[in-house]
Amino acid sequence: MSIFAGKVAVVTGGTSGIGRATAIAFAQEGTSVVVAGRRNVEGEETVRLIKEAGSKGIFVETDVTQEADVQAMVEKAVSTFGRLDFAFNNAGTFGEASSITEQTQDEYSRMMDVNVKSVWLSMKYEAAQMLKQGTGVIVNNSSGFGLVGAGGIPLYVASKHAVIGLTKATALEFAKLGIRVNAVCPGVVSETDMHATSVGSSAQMRDYLLSTHPVGRFGKPSEIASATIWLCSDGAGFVTGQALAIDGGYTTQ
Repeated sequence: MSIFAGKVAVVTGGTSGIGRATAIAFAQEGTSVVVAGRRNVEGEETVRLIKEAGSKGIFVETDVTQEADVQAMVEKAVSTFGRLDFAFNNAGTFGEASSITEQTQDEYSRMMDVNVKSVWLSMKYEAAQMLKQGTGVIVNNSSGFGLVGAGGIPLYVASKHAVIGLTKATALEFAKLGIRVNAVCPGVVSETDMHATSVGSSAQMRDYLLSTHPVGRFGKPSEIASATIWLCSDGAGFVTGQALAIDGGYTTQ
């Protein structure tokens, strides 16, 4: 029997891409999954796939930038399944590339709210529940751009660096209290909404981004999911406060 059987996970941004792949990966290990997101149809489709994989799941409509929504999402997870063992804080946004001289306060607020505030709020309520249990694992989705700089996307880069800072600080706070906190840092991943936004139909952009990945291809949502599952497993029991690059070699150059 899987060590994940009977456990409960929350996945924010679980309506597509990496979030959906991770929700399904948890389900395949026997974990009940709470899918959080803003898109009902897509969220219910993820739940259908969770059940198809042989586990239990619910969708909770959640705006992760709103504290009341995040609190209600965690409370719903606990009231439905009795506990919270794992959390994958995956919700995020990218936006269009532009110079820092052209970006607006509205763009700044949106990027920081979706990519940083949501992670802070999620960990606030997830960790509170895990402290009651004396155990739990949190994984935050940062980015390869949380480890290095990149011209033209300063707000995105700043937000993903901030996620790693939150991860490290929270990991230290709870290191002796039974809660581990880590981050995954994907390179460019295909089959995601963010990939469609950043690459679109531009063959030139696709070729450029592909050239920055030494393995010669983009990542797959399932590969980020696999790393997240490992970080939640007993096999990673001595791992906390880390930012794990899953980027085909991008950040090693």
